[in-house]
Amino acid sequence: METKRLDYHRDMEETIQTTVDYWKKGEVVAFPTETVYGLGADATNAAAVSKIFRAKERPEDNPLIIHIAGKEQLHSLTDGYPAYVDQLIESFSPGPITYVLKSSPRIAENVRGGLRTVGIRIPSHPVAHKLLAASEIPIAAPSANRSGKPSPTTAQHVLEDLTGKIPAVVDGGSANVGVESTVVDCTGEQPVILRLGKITKQDIEQIIPVAEIAEGQHIDAPKSPGVKYRHYMPEVPLILALRDEVETIRKHQLAGEKVGVLTMDAASDNLGDKVFLLGKSKEEIAAQLYRSLRDMRQTDVDVVIAIGLNKITAGEAVMDRLKKAASLIVE
Repeated sequence: METKRLDYHRDMEETIQTTVDYWKKGEVVAFPTETVYGLGADATNAAAVSKIFRAKERPEDNPLIIHIAGKEQLHSLTDGYPAYVDQLIESFSPGPITYVLKSSPRIAENVRGGLRTVGIRIPSHPVAHKLLAASEIPIAAPSANRSGKPSPTTAQHVLEDLTGKIPAVVDGGSANVGVESTVVDCTGEQPVILRLGKITKQDIEQIIPVAEIAEGQHIDAPKSPGVKYRHYMPEVPLILALRDEVETIRKHQLAGEKVGVLTMDAASDNLGDKVFLLGKSKEEIAAQLYRSLRDMRQTDVDVVIAIGLNKITAGEAVMDRLKKAASLIVE
């Protein structure tokens, strides 16, 4: 299969029409959102959704997130929701937040992972919005990468993983948030955070008084993607050093290994054989994380050690992804 690269900024109208035509014919197309690139298909078409799983080499027991153009579409896709959802939407949507709601029968079962709930979000990326508005259908879209690998933040990342497996990718530039959306379970009397993202617990608590963080989801039937299987794995082993950073680096160097250092500190270039810089602010670190994980090549280094990163310096969402990507955590 040839995978077309559709350049949105060069020919917006043709890109939109081609993408919508693919979706309405039951095909998959990768497209940019503000978080990462998604691999989209018609969420009401089970056969189309199956193509997502095949392309990603992902089991069909993992729920997918639906992307829509606006709040008005919620009523036909859900079986009602608590009043506080309107408050959250008014404050955070469009944006990097997903609401888990009771699903209407209209949504294909393989989108829901066999559950009665569905995750829905309204992305703020202008290209995503244009595509979704033109299609007028809900689009199921997990990250557009091979399952288990770092999520894609550019069209080139998508092509590296899925060339020959999907008909097309819309090139709309880089994703600017860089980590997947915050996922909030809104099926109960109060919201429960299932997955951390740019929008934090503190952000939500400014709108809704109580927003718990789930201590552990039912692993056989999680309501949120990103919790059941290993994710974000770079090409080389990644060690997250929360203590004994220099000692950990020296240990691997003494073993004759070429060591890469993942850090926010440019002064760390004397510690390893190669430095992967993430930036200084939490926003820069999040935006650069998956690009850095993809840049870790076995030809360059034998192991990468992440140093100087914690919830204070990098934020909770980045630390959540790093812990899932790490082969070993030194703590």
